[in-house]
Amino acid sequence: MVNLRQSFGGKRVWLSGHTGFKGSWLSEWLLDLGAIVHGYALAPDTTPALFEQLGLAGRLEHEVADIRDAAAVSKSIQDFRPDFVIHMAAQPLVRRSYAIPVETYETNVMGTINVLEALRGVESSCSAVIVTTDKCYENHESGRAYEEHDPLGGHDPYSSSKAMAEIATSAYRNSYFLESPVRVASARAGNVIGGGDWAEDRIVPDAMRALNQGNKMRVRNPKAVRPWQHVLEPLAGYLTLAAGLAENPSLATAFNFGPGPDSNRTVEDLVTEILKNRQGSWEDVSDPAALHEATLLNLSVEKANRLLGWKPRWNFEETIKRTVTWYDQVHGNRVTPLEITRSQIAEYENP
Repeated sequence: MVNLRQSFGGKRVWLSGHTGFKGSWLSEWLLDLGAIVHGYALAPDTTPALFEQLGLAGRLEHEVADIRDAAAVSKSIQDFRPDFVIHMAAQPLVRRSYAIPVETYETNVMGTINVLEALRGVESSCSAVIVTTDKCYENHESGRAYEEHDPLGGHDPYSSSKAMAEIATSAYRNSYFLESPVRVASARAGNVIGGGDWAEDRIVPDAMRALNQGNKMRVRNPKAVRPWQHVLEPLAGYLTLAAGLAENPSLATAFNFGPGPDSNRTVEDLVTEILKNRQGSWEDVSDPAALHEATLLNLSVEKANRLLGWKPRWNFEETIKRTVTWYDQVHGNRVTPLEITRSQIAEYENP
């Protein structure tokens, strides 16, 4: 596995979506590695927001702009002259995509194309990772772990928009980047959990809000199986892929980053494990008439292990424990968000 500190120390990293949950964790990690980070994203859309809790705006190049603005994306990348590009800006919620399908497609498809177009103008060596999702596959809910060569698809606007982003990335790679100093790979991961996620309509932040208020956790899909993984797992994958890509152009393909098979658990398993780490209860509020969400989904990470040396480090129980600990300690004012975020990054890097 690559030495991330050697790969990113002093390097210029253009990161879209840096104000989001995953983006904030990745920004903090990159800064710790010694990278020069230029973030490009809309302002945080939750209160509280991990980006603000970590005080990131004053510690990196913070650009508030829309990924749908092609001219702004191009100027940002051209002016910054990055060694690495990690594109994570997205409309990330399945249920929200039903309400705002056009905005979802504009953000997830055209936003990705805007980044790829900007990369066409880069004349120096640059390694780019386009982040999509595990939901980009045509999911037949067979229980088989999806591999990178499986057909793409998507039942809902969100999932299909990410499949379209994957197709666009592949087309641009084949059309423009085979003989270019720019190398482009894509990364597929999902169902990421961890401290500092404050989004609405996600199981863990919804659960922690309920428990902190003395309410029951409301679970709308308890039998759904998901590949639960701590946020640091796929971020380690993105960084490993970007670093490897800088050295080996043959890695300019798609990669899955998912948990071990033991972490493919039901939502009921998740809330049960949460309650092993703190007091509370939950209730089933499933609705037969609810909008469609996949019931069964898991990924094969054999390729990432074989070609990148990447594999998940924290099992299901450890992932839940770390997540609940983050929320509990911050909620109880025992540590600051920055202290525990840095601590968990260090613990992940040095198991």
